[in-house]
Amino acid sequence: MFQVGDKIVHPMHGAGVVDSIVQKKINGVVRDYYILKLPVGGMMVMIPTENSQEIGVRPVMGKAESDEVIAAMPGIQVEMTPNWNQRYRENMLRLKSGNLLEVARVVKGLMIRDGQRGLSNGERKMLHSAKQILISEIVLSQNTTYEDVEARINTALA
Repeated sequence: MFQVGDKIVHPMHGAGVVDSIVQKKINGVVRDYYILKLPVGGMMVMIPTENSQEIGVRPVMGKAESDEVIAAMPGIQVEMTPNWNQRYRENMLRLKSGNLLEVARVVKGLMIRDGQRGLSNGERKMLHSAKQILISEIVLSQNTTYEDVEARINTALA
């Protein structure tokens, strides 16, 4: 169980800080929820405490691990199918995995595709979301700014 102030990651929303733990009655059932405050955009996410592990909620990685992710980005191999539906599904599975290297693979693949052919609206949204997830965790693990991390990632993927 996480405590108020813990830095955690939700696979589909990115990293944030547990702002509070509250009890809410939803659909007639009273449950405890983590209120996760995301640094990017100031969004708040309610996560049920009882199945947070099943969702894939985990602690933010350490500074050394996030440095390794950034260092590994230039060497990430990207193979994307030309079929839009299949590519979208594969990328969504990578995002849901919660693995930051897989999220980086999605970012790199979509950035390459954008440079070659452009992206559909759905893939443009996915790229934006994947970048937010990637950057938010690195920002919290390294205690630095969004702009600094974004610049490092863009350099690593150039």
